[in-house]
Amino acid sequence: MTAPEAPLSTDTLQACLSDWFAPWVQALGLRVESFQTDEVVLRLPQNDQLARIGGMVCGQAMMAAADTAMVLAIVTRLGTRRPMTTVQQNSSFLKPLSNQDALVTARVVRAGKNLVFGEIDIAGADDGKSVCRASTTYALL
Repeated sequence: MTAPEAPLSTDTLQACLSDWFAPWVQALGLRVESFQTDEVVLRLPQNDQLARIGGMVCGQAMMAAADTAMVLAIVTRLGTRRPMTTVQQNSSFLKPLSNQDALVTARVVRAGKNLVFGEIDIAGADDGKSVCRASTTYALL
């Protein structure tokens, strides 16, 4: 796995979504909204492919988006891509998300030599209400 050749920007992080992740993750249609050191915000567009009964975004899509966002947040911390793997991901679904995009905010809480700990908040893009909270641990390989 190679590091981005260009300095980190919204465009280079967006390119990482195409270059680094499996086709089914790419099919989520995630877009980089913003980033800063230790944090990335992705937009998960609401669509029929991700919806359950009543137009609710399914939990599987939200968890994949959370995992993906955290990888990019770690990249902003490290300044480069390193091989890594998810060790733990714990989620709490607070309420359904229907008929609006989701904003997925991933933040590095602590980065050690071998482990990185993070938190993710998923909120409605229109109303800003939190619908899911997750905590994660990644191993740097």
